[in-house]
Amino acid sequence: FIEVSLMPGKGNLTLTGQLGDVMKESAKAAFTWTRSHYKELGLKPDFAGKLDIHIHVPEGAVPKDGPSAGYAITTALVSALTKIPVKRHVGMTGEITLRGRVLEIGGVKEKVIAGHRAGLKTIILPKDNQKDMEDVPANIKKDIKFIFAEGIDQVLKVAMKFWPPKKV
Repeated sequence: FIEVSLMPGKGNLTLTGQLGDVMKESAKAAFTWTRSHYKELGLKPDFAGKLDIHIHVPEGAVPKDGPSAGYAITTALVSALTKIPVKRHVGMTGEITLRGRVLEIGGVKEKVIAGHRAGLKTIILPKDNQKDMEDVPANIKKDIKFIFAEGIDQVLKVAMKFWPPKKV
C-alpha cells in the first residue's frame, strides 16, 4: 500500500520508503499528471504551490524499484487531494506516463498471486498485459475481477469510491 500526507507548504514533494530511482520517477510522473489535470480533479490551479506532499511506501527496510507502482501512486495521491477514498480490496499495478497512458509491466503472475493472497477482489492491470493472464492459475482467475486499463482515468473510475470528483 501507499500512504500520502498533505501539509501546508510550498510545493515540496518528499518520497520515502527506500525507493529506487525508477520508482521515484514514477512518483514524480504521478505528481505531474495530477498537477496537469487539476481541473478534472476539482482542484484549484495553485494547489501544488500551497502544499507539501509526502508519499511513503511502507516497509522501509525493503528496497523497492521499478515503474509498476505508477497507478497506485497516482491513485493514492488523487485520493488524498480529492478526499475521495479508494475502494477496499482493489489492487493495481502499472506504469503511468505524463499523459496518463498506462504501460505494460512485468511479473504479472507473481503480482496477481500476491494480490490474491492479500484478499483483493479486483485487480487493475495494463491492457497490454491481458496476454499474461494465461499464466495466472485458474482458481485465482475465478476469485478476482480483472480490469484492463489503457488510461489512468479508467483506473480512477474503478478504484475510487465515487468518480468523478466535484468541480471547484
